[in-house]
Amino acid sequence: MATRKGDDPANAPGTDATSAVLRELVAHLRQHRPALREEWAQRITEARLLTTMSRDEVFAEATSVYDNYVEALETGTFEALHAYARNLSERIIPRGVETHEVLGIVLLLRDVLARSLFAKYQGDFDMLNRVLDAYEPAANRIANTVAGGFLEERERIIHQQQEAMRELSTPVLQVRERLLILPIIGVIDSKRARQLTEQLLRGIRANRARVVVIDITGVAAMDSSIANHLVLTVEASRLLGASVIVTGLSPEIAQTLVRIGVNLGKMHTVGDLQGGIEEAERVLGYKVQPVSEAPPLS
Repeated sequence: MATRKGDDPANAPGTDATSAVLRELVAHLRQHRPALREEWAQRITEARLLTTMSRDEVFAEATSVYDNYVEALETGTFEALHAYARNLSERIIPRGVETHEVLGIVLLLRDVLARSLFAKYQGDFDMLNRVLDAYEPAANRIANTVAGGFLEERERIIHQQQEAMRELSTPVLQVRERLLILPIIGVIDSKRARQLTEQLLRGIRANRARVVVIDITGVAAMDSSIANHLVLTVEASRLLGASVIVTGLSPEIAQTLVRIGVNLGKMHTVGDLQGGIEEAERVLGYKVQPVSEAPPLS
């Protein structure tokens, strides 16, 4: 029965024949490194990829990627390449480099190297087929490794930015000694609710606060799980020695609290933020007095 060349055990990945072909391929890529690297960098510029980087920066990164690429072909291991892809991504993502650009430059390198192989073995089609059979699976895995490393790093940076935005969206403000305000605006999910509680408790401990005003005027809706979390936050604050005044309750949120059976007697509520601050100052022993008129200038 006839067999396809690709089914020949001598052409299967990991065989001695494949290893020998890859060794020859690696030797070719190392021998022609300067020319191939220069051609690749030029193709990157022509394709208008990595435009936020200077030509020298592109060439430097192209050199590193090329060397890591060839090493992965030679060793058959991809850990070093994956680590390099993460490191590269950490440096270029803040420069505004997009995912399609990284995929683009890797595919361009694959094309440059493939053209070089066609030129080298154009007179020996059997050898060309063996080289491509060995090269293409490795090249595909290299492309996936680089793309995966970039996407992992991009997700990490996005997550970091989201965390920073959450920090900014729930600021714990010290109004005066022993008095904190936590204004909450926007949608509260379970993750943000936990972060809010952690920030508040850290603020109470750091500032030795006695009173906290939590203003939820900017919260349009609150489900029962988040409402329960608010109650737990009030209780946790009390355990740290701070009483909590909740301001800005909407009718909808008030109904939610009643529906889930919250003991409102344990929650000190005031209509608005100004009233909450005035109540907090009374708890702290401050007394607001009108400023007397200054005597007329003589």
